[in-house]
Amino acid sequence: MPIEVNGVSIATDEEGYLEDLSAWNEDVAKVLADTEGLDMSNDHWEIVNFLREYYEEYQIAPAVRVLTKAVGKKLGKEKGTSKYLYELFPYGPAKQACKIAGLPKPTGCV
Repeated sequence: MPIEVNGVSIATDEEGYLEDLSAWNEDVAKVLADTEGLDMSNDHWEIVNFLREYYEEYQIAPAVRVLTKAVGKKLGKEKGTSKYLYELFPYGPAKQACKIAGLPKPTGCV
């Protein structure tokens, strides 16, 4: 089901993940966040940008346990907790944040 961003139709799969990862930009992320019912704060953007960097380096979207550890290492212990990440992304930090970041669905997510 495609999403509409600035007059352009962008293809997504049946779960709302981008079919073409290169179609992502901040405007696309904002529309994806809206479809998820999220109002993007600086904390949200910090995690989304972290995920994009992680994906660029490892070519994989991390599952929640890996994400939590990696965030803690890079952004500090207080942000590297499931509680913090679930407060930002209540439908699953890995799954929901990866969708907004324009990444594939993380491995291990049902």
